[in-house]
Amino acid sequence: MDWVKDMKEIDDTLKEKLKSKKKAAAWFVSHCITRSKRENYVKSLQKALQPYELTVDIYGRCGTFICHWYEKDKCWARVSSVYYFYLSFENSFAEDYVTEKLLTALNNDAVPIVLGGSNYTRFLPPGSYIDARLHEPESLARVMADIIANPSKYHEFFRWRNHYKYSEPEQKEDVCNLCSALNDENMVTMESTYPHFRSWWNPGWEERCQDDSWGS
Repeated sequence: MDWVKDMKEIDDTLKEKLKSKKKAAAWFVSHCITRSKRENYVKSLQKALQPYELTVDIYGRCGTFICHWYEKDKCWARVSSVYYFYLSFENSFAEDYVTEKLLTALNNDAVPIVLGGSNYTRFLPPGSYIDARLHEPESLARVMADIIANPSKYHEFFRWRNHYKYSEPEQKEDVCNLCSALNDENMVTMESTYPHFRSWWNPGWEERCQDDSWGS
């Protein structure tokens, strides 16, 4: 993706809307023990945020906050009005594994903090997110606190909205597009075989699956 390099500053209407933010981060999660060990990272991040009097509010069976799925519009409205950041942490690390967690943040006025095995520059405009894999929890806590204390820095994360829009396609549309591609002979340019498919599909999988360095 060839992203726009000089993105426009956000307008005063959005700046005013973002003033309602009061809390650091939200995380909606149902799988409490995962291959990515994301739960360990969050545990360490919670501890690192304490000196700044900030927290990650965990919603669902893995936390103490409740927002029912059948009221998801209210849940997302709360993310939009209350939280500066949203944890878009994947439960597994793989090259192209990026889920709807990104859309939750991007479409609800929160900055996504991502944790996954993908190259996020393929999916997100530059300056629109924070990659947790580039930070130890203590470093990420400092970055979050600094951004919250400086509204102008926070506003920078939303410049992409002047140029792009994210939407979630209908499931039927996705399936039909996949079926069409699989049956389009013009899209078949060569045949390839991979005797070690897991290593090809997910380079470094052994290290990723065994890494328990966060919060161990």
